[in-house]
Amino acid sequence: MDFRYDETTERLRERLLAFMAERVHPAEPVFEEQVREGADPWAAPPVVAELQAEARRRGLWNLFLPGEHGAGLTNLQYAPLAEITGRSPGLAPVALNCAAPDTGNMELLAQFGSPAQRERWLAPLLDGRIRSAFAMTEPAVASSDATNIATRIERDGDEYVVNGRKWFVTGALNPRCAILVVMGRTDPTAPRRRQQSQILVPRDTPGVTVRRGLRTFGYDDSDHGGHAEIDFVDVRVPAGNLIGAEGDGFAISQARLGPGRVHHCMRLLGMAERAVELMCRRVSDRHAFGAPLAEQGVVRDWIAEARVRVEQARLLVLKTAWLMDTVGNRGAHTEIQAIKIAVPATAEWVIDRAIQAHGAAGVSQDTPLAGLWVRARALRLADGPDEVHRQSLARRELRRHQPVRDAARV
Repeated sequence: MDFRYDETTERLRERLLAFMAERVHPAEPVFEEQVREGADPWAAPPVVAELQAEARRRGLWNLFLPGEHGAGLTNLQYAPLAEITGRSPGLAPVALNCAAPDTGNMELLAQFGSPAQRERWLAPLLDGRIRSAFAMTEPAVASSDATNIATRIERDGDEYVVNGRKWFVTGALNPRCAILVVMGRTDPTAPRRRQQSQILVPRDTPGVTVRRGLRTFGYDDSDHGGHAEIDFVDVRVPAGNLIGAEGDGFAISQARLGPGRVHHCMRLLGMAERAVELMCRRVSDRHAFGAPLAEQGVVRDWIAEARVRVEQARLLVLKTAWLMDTVGNRGAHTEIQAIKIAVPATAEWVIDRAIQAHGAAGVSQDTPLAGLWVRARALRLADGPDEVHRQSLARRELRRHQPVRDAARV
């Protein structure tokens, strides 16, 4: 690997860093005030639209999506850009139209959607005219095993009928959310990984009922749309809304979640970097027991350990992005799981030490640290909990050595 940024990445980094310094970071207090004063807690406040217009003007739009539909960047080119947006995770990604779950849904539609589906839903998502949500997790089953999904998607003539309950449907409470990607069972008798399908359900379809909004540790850690609990009762949609073929749902979900996990990890690095910066500034300015906190051995240990952990995590993320570009997502599967295990835990550890260095201010609303910690902690569950990734990673590692062990027994 060549760790130098290529010309395209460097040009976009400079442009993005300027945008962050000139527009995004100054907008953070404005955003907080508008959220407090807004009538709808789940709607994006006006400053978001202003940032989006400026991002488009500066050519910072849909950077996440390769190929004809997006900016055409590789994963390795996008990684340092996503890291920069992670420094302000509630504003920067959405300002660039690079916020979850829209990113994953756009990738899904670009890869698996029919021409009609792409025209109706992908085009307005790419343009930022609508938002979307992904309905996979269910409250009644252990959704870390996607084959447990109980929601039914049943064919009835020229329609499919959806029945079930989903929760933590990120983005569904945003008033601009127009489409839900729903995963459910079409054939319970098929092999376990061929039972599920995915279907597009317009948000305003009769039978779609939002029961409540969910918060994470008391925060809305979504990108302006909350996490919804939704009932689907005899929801009818055209058969043409099925994504791919019946039984493709599990494979599609894995294809969708892989890049999404990498994007999350890229942004987590930016969150960790901001925490390190805030910690260093705080301990240099605050005095206790006759000296700056920065002279305390334990504090210096935190700072040194934070730098080591962030650098290790970044190297693994860059390797993963490079592998995805060179051998594909399947060839990078081990590394994708490895960063999903390592990076959220790293960011959580770093942010926790920054909170500790800030004392009471660290757990208050006066710094971004508490909100950053919530996002990092939640990502140890989102897109698969740590334990599932560890189990799968260990199983793959064991398989690598299985033939040698068997041969030794012969």
